[in-house]
Amino acid sequence: MFVSITINFGPRTVSLPHRDWANLSWGWCSISLLGDFNPEKGGHLVLWDLRLVIQFPPASSITIPFAMVWHSNIPISSGEMWYSITQYSASALLCWVDNGFIKDSDWLKRASQEDGERREVEGRFKDAQPPL
Repeated sequence: MFVSITINFGPRTVSLPHRDWANLSWGWCSISLLGDFNPEKGGHLVLWDLRLVIQFPPASSITIPFAMVWHSNIPISSGEMWYSITQYSASALLCWVDNGFIKDSDWLKRASQEDGERREVEGRFKDAQPPL
């Protein structure tokens, strides 16, 4: 299950190489592709860390851990259309739920010493500002 969605209305969506660092790091993301283009000439999904270039035709979907893998896509030709629906889970939203629907900074103010130590072991607050 995914808690967030992004719809790219194109008409020629191009993604430069990136990782979605704000997504749940151990979670998967789904991208579904719509449009009208020649998948042999463009629109390929590039997974840089894995050294893969995947032909990604319209009406197809793929699931990948986008927070962990550098990815992009190859542009399509002029006059063609590319739209995508991306589903993912933003890590800050899940932290907010885990906190009882409050920000990390507010949770820390209210937490018992035992709760704070448990979170320290989990690594939630190591050398970082609260995510919300």
